[in-house]
Amino acid sequence: MPALPRSILHLGAGLSVALAKRRLNGPDRSLVAQEKAYYHLVRRLASTQQGRDHGIKARMGYDQFRSSVPVRVYEDLLPQIESTKRGDTNVLWPGRTSLFALSSGTSSGRTKYVPVTEEMLAHFRRAGIESLLRYGARVGHAGIFQGRHLFLGGSTALERIASGSEHPSFAGDLSGITALNLPSWAETHLYEPGEAIAQMTDWPAKLEAIAERTLSSDITLIAGIPSWLIILAHTVLAKASRGKIRPAHLRAVWPNLECIVHGGVPLGPFAEELKALAGPGVTFHEVFPASEGFIAAQDADSTAGLRLIADAGLFFEFIPMREFSEDRLPGMGMRALPLAEVRTGVDYAVVITTPAGLCRYVIGDVVRFTSLEPYRIIYVGRTRLQLSAFGEHVIEKELTDALLTVCQRHGWTIANFHVAPWFSEAGPEERGRHEWWIELRTPTKTTPTGPIIATELDGELQRLNADYAGKRQGDALDQPIVRLVMPGLFEQWMKAAGKWGGQGKMPRCRSDRHIADELATIARFCDEA
Repeated sequence: MPALPRSILHLGAGLSVALAKRRLNGPDRSLVAQEKAYYHLVRRLASTQQGRDHGIKARMGYDQFRSSVPVRVYEDLLPQIESTKRGDTNVLWPGRTSLFALSSGTSSGRTKYVPVTEEMLAHFRRAGIESLLRYGARVGHAGIFQGRHLFLGGSTALERIASGSEHPSFAGDLSGITALNLPSWAETHLYEPGEAIAQMTDWPAKLEAIAERTLSSDITLIAGIPSWLIILAHTVLAKASRGKIRPAHLRAVWPNLECIVHGGVPLGPFAEELKALAGPGVTFHEVFPASEGFIAAQDADSTAGLRLIADAGLFFEFIPMREFSEDRLPGMGMRALPLAEVRTGVDYAVVITTPAGLCRYVIGDVVRFTSLEPYRIIYVGRTRLQLSAFGEHVIEKELTDALLTVCQRHGWTIANFHVAPWFSEAGPEERGRHEWWIELRTPTKTTPTGPIIATELDGELQRLNADYAGKRQGDALDQPIVRLVMPGLFEQWMKAAGKWGGQGKMPRCRSDRHIADELATIARFCDEA
């Protein structure tokens, strides 16, 4: 089917943005959309092996669904996923599944094979378009559709899965899979960096190729993970200088650049640097994608949170974190709440049922609702990445907010960080503490020192987290240790862990020393070199 002419695209974009603005400003219909999604999904699941295993019927009520179908994580579905990879039909979802999104996540080293069906691709397309329409509705025009959109994602190259079956199954990065399945109008008129560059797996070479190709393009939107967008910006600005004066920002290279779409990690630690690199007049637009589904997108000021995408085919449930335990998941089915029963100010583990057969699946993200009309959320951390070796229950958002506050106070810019427990070598009767590994960008306005940062971080965390404050004031925890590391330490770790490039993310904390000890090994190696 031939792509639409650009003039028709512009006309359709303007109309769609106007309709989206009217819809978003009208009564919230998320609950109606969720009911529709639920009944569609259970009807499809009823004809699968997992549907028969758990007694799923086409018109079963939600209470019966909630009591019959267990809440699960990836490891619980591994036998069915392996069966699906071999080409077995009607296992998790009707028919065969040939595509799988690879995800190492931020909480474990296991590579996950997340099934991607045709219905799932339709979900990602619909949610992706919705996120752009929300931006247009927010700013009041469809200007981003006048130029090209540069998506900084993983490789579109897919690898055949060695499953021992004649059925061909392929795996790759989700951003690459979705790029391969764009609507023809988007591929023709919007998508960059083009097919050949999108297939590249060599990350530094890919960035150079992207910069070379797009320097003379009319880029109106860039999308990616903040840390990688910063690296791209430096590459583009260096390429644009070519012996001349280096441009001050991306807007000097792409005059019509108006939007940076970011997601995957909190913007906070990267905000000031990325805003400076983008240039004046560039608006930031936050989205909440996951390998298992597109969760939410910004529709108002960033402080309001992200509006749930409730009408793109996913069914959402939420388990209060005060009740959540991965060790007790089989008995937690009735503790999961539908959207109608959530409350503001409570931290929830997100559970989704998807048109790829992930049924009551814990995606590992923790959110907090800031509004119920409409339903808006903020990301606060990961279910497996909380810092609580000493019972302090510190979440990723609190760690990030504390460090960001300290650094803003002194004019420091965060490059990366990780926090782990530190156990006294003097014995179990001695108090433990937190160990912060922090890489700051140079130059800095004032000279940072570990003890100064440690004291201020301690004070900020006590202000943000009552459990931490209680442990500190009750002499159960000592003041944290801060290790300021040389540039490149986190890059080396991410390369060794297979997280360098595309959608790779640095885990911010763990309740064990797995990552911290690996960082220590690399740091000693760097010192000796």
